[in-house]
Amino acid sequence: MNCIIIEDQPPAQRILKKYLDELGTCTLAGTFSDPVKAMAFLQQEPVDLVFLDIHLPKISGIEFLKSLSFKPKVILTTAYPEYALEGYELDVVDYLLKPFSFQRFVKAIGKVSKQEFSQETRIYDAKKECFIKVGYEHIRIVFEDIQYIMADGDYCEIILSEKKYLSAEPLKKWVEMLDEGVFIRVHKSFVINSKEINKISGNQVFMNSGKVIPLGRAYKEAFINRFLR
Repeated sequence: MNCIIIEDQPPAQRILKKYLDELGTCTLAGTFSDPVKAMAFLQQEPVDLVFLDIHLPKISGIEFLKSLSFKPKVILTTAYPEYALEGYELDVVDYLLKPFSFQRFVKAIGKVSKQEFSQETRIYDAKKECFIKVGYEHIRIVFEDIQYIMADGDYCEIILSEKKYLSAEPLKKWVEMLDEGVFIRVHKSFVINSKEINKISGNQVFMNSGKVIPLGRAYKEAFINRFLR
């Protein structure tokens, strides 16, 4: 993520820069003491995240936030707790009350990542591919490369021919995204690529990779109607 700091106190600027360096997941695009200059910068160089103080010269952080024509993700940083409610009404990601620890800072960044994840598994090119967040990276997944998807607790394992990735999206979400003409749910915990089926025997589906996947009773009739007519 690209981010900027809007903060008029040098010690607070140094703390934020230090924490960003230690975390290593954000690129600092600029630091501003003057919110008007920051606004001019954002009009030319939109960023993903803004660390925004509330008590600033010329206009307050709240006024600054209200004036933006677009809304980047914002983490408010302030010594004044009374603005928390107004901040959340403006959809800020988090409210860091000074002085805050590195652990609290990391938690705020985690909230940004969580919000991103709800938007980052985006569908491109008529349900042919998407990007999923893996750690601090966004990995491109081409749907036709998926052999099968297995639910694993609160996560899903996305199995490709040579790699696998862990996704925080539930299996139901993947079912909605994938092309139903190619992918089929065969079990409460499995969605498979029908092009990867080698054979079917009893209540088992044998994949080209050698993986044997159970065929659940609740899904068997639909599976048979589709493939064994």
